[in-house]
Amino acid sequence: MMTPATARAPLDGSHYQVVVIGGGINGVAIARQCAASGRRTLLVEQNDFASGTTSRSTRIIHGGLRYLEHGEIGLVRESLRERATLLRERPHLVHPMHFLLALDEKSRRSALTVRTGLWLYRRFGGSTLAANSAAMDQKRLERILDSGRRWSVFSYEDAQCEFPERLVAEWAVEASQAGATVRNHTQVLAIDVMHGRAKGVLLRDLLNARDERVEATWIINASGPWVDRLCQRSSIRTRPLVRGVRGSHFVIPHFPGAPSSAVYAEAADGRPFFVIPWNEQILVGTTEVPDTGDPTSVQPTAEEIDYLLRSVKKLFPQARISAQDIVYSFAGIRPLAAGKTPALGAISRKHLIHDHADEGAQQLLSVVGGKLTTAAELARECARKIGASPRRKPSLALGAGDSLDPLLDRWVVEIAGAGSISETSARGIVEWHGKRSLDIARMTLSSADLRAPLCSHTEHIVAEAVDAVANEYAATLGDILLRRVPVAWGACWSAACSRQAASRIGLVLNWSDEQKAAEIESFEAERAAMLLCPKRASLSLETAAD
Repeated sequence: MMTPATARAPLDGSHYQVVVIGGGINGVAIARQCAASGRRTLLVEQNDFASGTTSRSTRIIHGGLRYLEHGEIGLVRESLRERATLLRERPHLVHPMHFLLALDEKSRRSALTVRTGLWLYRRFGGSTLAANSAAMDQKRLERILDSGRRWSVFSYEDAQCEFPERLVAEWAVEASQAGATVRNHTQVLAIDVMHGRAKGVLLRDLLNARDERVEATWIINASGPWVDRLCQRSSIRTRPLVRGVRGSHFVIPHFPGAPSSAVYAEAADGRPFFVIPWNEQILVGTTEVPDTGDPTSVQPTAEEIDYLLRSVKKLFPQARISAQDIVYSFAGIRPLAAGKTPALGAISRKHLIHDHADEGAQQLLSVVGGKLTTAAELARECARKIGASPRRKPSLALGAGDSLDPLLDRWVVEIAGAGSISETSARGIVEWHGKRSLDIARMTLSSADLRAPLCSHTEHIVAEAVDAVANEYAATLGDILLRRVPVAWGACWSAACSRQAASRIGLVLNWSDEQKAAEIESFEAERAAMLLCPKRASLSLETAAD
């Protein structure tokens, strides 16, 4: 099999109608839309797709219930409309989920205000989940909340995308299928501006260690937290566009009495936070802290983890959760729009498309803000800005409009039979790969090595990793195990799992011993930097509980 580096044709001297910088959810959505609209498009990402802010989110697809408090009704309606589209078009990745809003007697939000907001939310977004199930979840939660306080518990519906990395991978493939050139591990050194117009970009292909210059009619800077840095590096004199806000999370195992629904509650300072079932674990987050540091090296602070830990302990005191229970923590930078609003929670989450024409850089747009839910709408707006006709061209993963459960069950049986694999492995493939599942299953017939599990703790198989390299632009072990087949987010993942996965993947991809060792070393460094384990945190974490 060709490696990603050898398969990449040189770009030097080429011309594109649109160059999109940044391979997070927004950048990939924009490239997909521009290509579908008939524009010759290049998408470049300095690291791997979805390796930045997208992979450090709370992983919910929501309308933004709290945005109603700030009067952003238009944003809420747009978000709920996009949520419905994702539920319909990506049922294997985006699932409806019950949320329970738990407020105690000290909350500044009155019951009447909350009921009014939830009534509007349901009116705008509708419902697909059974009401009796929500009622059962609500009663279960009321029994396990801190009995020393008086609680009001309300139910509503939103959605979860456990792995937005998989959504980005699918959209990147669809961008390519629509005609886009797609490149990860390709850094934009500078935007080339001449005579008041952005003319192209200077690139560095990090896989091949070569510099290339590409011309462009339009350039869209969707690099998230790096937007201002790229403008500064390119000598584009613009006001600060991004206000970096760090959001930190931690993951703990399921605890006795852990809710089966997501819980939306208030921390000690009144800020909202979530306790969400995720990846067979519990995800707790998030914080809001100003951060002007390097987005590449962002990590949660001990104070943030202590804040979240105290908040969840206060909510569930009987669970006796401590710092020792934390599997890992992680943080990301939200690239919110810079402005005069002092309160971080009051900054609008609506995206901003900034035109640099008045700053001596015509044909250059910078994208700021946005969220997972509204990336597709942002992409359509960008297409309109450059004069393209945005097209709604849904790529149906399993069959839009059908109920997912019976459809999923039928697919699992078919995939298991097509690949002579277990139904558990088949289910995992369908849930993460959607319409590509059959191709992956058929691939396994050629070799028993492809049917082998990636490690002894998972039913996900080597064929998924090989498909990631062959068809989804994975170039490193980290690309595979953290973003295409993201088993390394599991609670039981260890260095032994990394070695086992690298050995089994490397056997099929013909890695030499030297390459395998280098991949393991690089992957372990990337995972350790991204997912902070308790033993690496401050000692204060160890004593924060009880």
